Amino acid sequence: MSVSQIYESLTEIFQTVFDDDSLAATPELTAGDIDEWDSLSNLRLMLTVEKHFNIKFSAAEIGKLKNVGELAALIEAKL
Repeated sequence: MSVSQIYESLTEIFQTVFDDDSLAATPELTAGDIDEWDSLSNLRLMLTVEKHFNIKFSAAEIGKLKNVGELAALIEAKL
């Protein structure tokens, strides 16, 4: 799976989890950019990403993520 395909999938996941069709997953996107992105929605987001890509994250991996670019890189590394 290419990086662009990962971002396409992440965009769809973000739009679903945050119920906002205008969202686009970009490398610079952070939780601070989305008002609805709180700890509960972060949990839903990570579970949805894991299920979609059929991968698992550790709590430490999730805790280190600073933006969507780092999430995409982590996904790519696990595929």
